[in-house]
Amino acid sequence: MRGHLTEKADVFSFGISALEIVSGRPTSDSNLEGEKMYLLEWAWQLHEKNSIVELADPRLSSDFNQEEFKRIVGIALLCTQTSPLSRLAMSRVVAMLSGDVEVSTVTSRPGYLTDTDWKFDDEYTFMTGLATKGSDMTLYNSSATASQSPVDASKPILPRILGEGS
Repeated sequence: MRGHLTEKADVFSFGISALEIVSGRPTSDSNLEGEKMYLLEWAWQLHEKNSIVELADPRLSSDFNQEEFKRIVGIALLCTQTSPLSRLAMSRVVAMLSGDVEVSTVTSRPGYLTDTDWKFDDEYTFMTGLATKGSDMTLYNSSATASQSPVDASKPILPRILGEGS
């Protein structure tokens, strides 16, 4: 993994876990045909077609609450946005799951490695502009700039961040 371990990484993981639970399948399954192979991609395609209920675990009885199902999948898609800055805070996820807050409309496709031109020539570069790529709505606007530092594969990042003996 080349990303940073942050609260927003946990939010992404929560979104993936939610999709795995409601669909009853793993994040990827090479035994499935093309569009169904990757769970997140398949969920997005079904969302775009307004047929997200097809994602439901086939072991569920047909009388499950489809509105609750759609709520969970919508939240999962919001948790898996490409830009960490566009992902929900977990407090907002809890409020949406409990029904205290309406689920926001998902306007941009979630992130997965095949979508972007990932170039890891720098440890701390954040791909600005990804928050709005393919989106009609800007969830976060930042003017922060990234600091550049070359990657040296022989020197792992984590020990430098944590300290050698900590």
